Amino acid sequence: MGRRIIVLTVALLCVITIASAALAGGDTKLTYKGVYTAWAQSQHDFMLGNGDYDDNYAVQMLRMMLDFEAAEGVHAVTRFDMAQGWWGVDNADRGVQRTGASGGSALFDYKDTNFLLHVDQAYIVFAVPDTKLKAKVGRMWYGLGNKLVLDNNLDGVQFVYDGKFNLGFAKVSEGVDGLSDVDNSSTGGADAQDANLFLGQYKNATSSLKYELYGLVYQDAGDGDGTTYMPNDINYFRSRFTPHISELNIFGAAGKWQNGNLTVDGEFNVLSGKDKVANATISANQLTDINEGDISGYNLYLKANNSVSSSFDVGGVFGMGSGDDDWTAGDGNVNKLRTSGFFYVTEIWEDSIMPDEEGITPQGLGAPNVRAYRELENTTLFQLNATYKFSPKVSLFGSFTSIKATEAIHEWMVMTDDNGTPADPSDDTSWTDVGSASSTDIGTEIDWKLVWKMYPNLILAFRGGVFTPGDASGYLINGNNSNLEKAWEHKTMITLKF
Repeated sequence: MGRRIIVLTVALLCVITIASAALAGGDTKLTYKGVYTAWAQSQHDFMLGNGDYDDNYAVQMLRMMLDFEAAEGVHAVTRFDMAQGWWGVDNADRGVQRTGASGGSALFDYKDTNFLLHVDQAYIVFAVPDTKLKAKVGRMWYGLGNKLVLDNNLDGVQFVYDGKFNLGFAKVSEGVDGLSDVDNSSTGGADAQDANLFLGQYKNATSSLKYELYGLVYQDAGDGDGTTYMPNDINYFRSRFTPHISELNIFGAAGKWQNGNLTVDGEFNVLSGKDKVANATISANQLTDINEGDISGYNLYLKANNSVSSSFDVGGVFGMGSGDDDWTAGDGNVNKLRTSGFFYVTEIWEDSIMPDEEGITPQGLGAPNVRAYRELENTTLFQLNATYKFSPKVSLFGSFTSIKATEAIHEWMVMTDDNGTPADPSDDTSWTDVGSASSTDIGTEIDWKLVWKMYPNLILAFRGGVFTPGDASGYLINGNNSNLEKAWEHKTMITLKF
């Protein structure tokens, strides 16, 4: 506790000192904004009854963003999280309990969340004199559309012209934990070549329509050693049976149209690329699939909301993402590069602000410990929802969602060597075999959210849902349909924005 207090004190003193010097000098202006969130969760049967899953816990986070304007049009910006963690365990050393065994805090390894201060972003922004061009350099947010295909903090540069055109480059991975760019795979070593991202965006608006056109090119040159950054080197599990991503191209369009009381959000994108890792088997942890080298996919998203009266809204969501009908041959399926899980449709099946990126706790079946789908991966869903406003401060949201798999999901099982050795994901003699039984019935979900705006910037919410699984969700999560218990969750949240 003493070390934590010292670290916090030093951090705050640094901020105060910088701010004081800036104000005293009169040349630098400091602006800030932030959010504090605490939520208590009660989660049950997220493995659909395959073992005990009854988790009750509380989490909190204080996030602040500071903007130092050194001169007109010249800014230094940083965003950091403080005291982010599970109540009772956030001060544990990374992934280690007092007994020395690995603990649950390993879910947020390499994020420094347990060390009180985690820096998400640090970059500068400056306007090029006598032009409409702005440049950003450093670690910053990269995102496209409705956050279906890209939503991450990455290191790189972005150039914005006239507030409409954006060109960006990001160094997604240096290849290894070092500075080498040498491919040593021919001698059994690592391929240390980099993974880079290039993107372009155009945003504009009319009186009733906001729209965005975008394109992305991603190349991972470090696949010579049989691994790629996605999914091998990201320190968490994605959904099962995804391809290696050696190359990826994404093109799409997103928009928001409003006509009177009717609002419609939409997005469509197509993805294509290469998986240059010729794996002949599927590992025991179902990390990747087997494909013939080509990967492709698409996402279609529509969300409508109509204000019937001043107190009552009705709406609907339709989403469809491509899938893979054969995990052992043919083309691989890809629906995104990398996201933080802020695309929201449901409370349990899809809600996925996960421990691997921005969050530190499983908030949906797409979490690394359960590994169902995220966003619209191999998903076709239709939702009806409604919101009733009891008063300007109190509202109740409810929804029903029918969820199907775009392509059939197959049963799978972990195989062992000829000696019958128990399956071990770290044992090369264990692998995953895909069975013939399949289903497209993922399930249905009912969700609710009661919101009380106690003050304009302080919100208390009671939310949750019940997911009724079909055979397809059992096959995806557990490899069989033997356990199909309902998964349910209740969450109490308090949020202060300032």
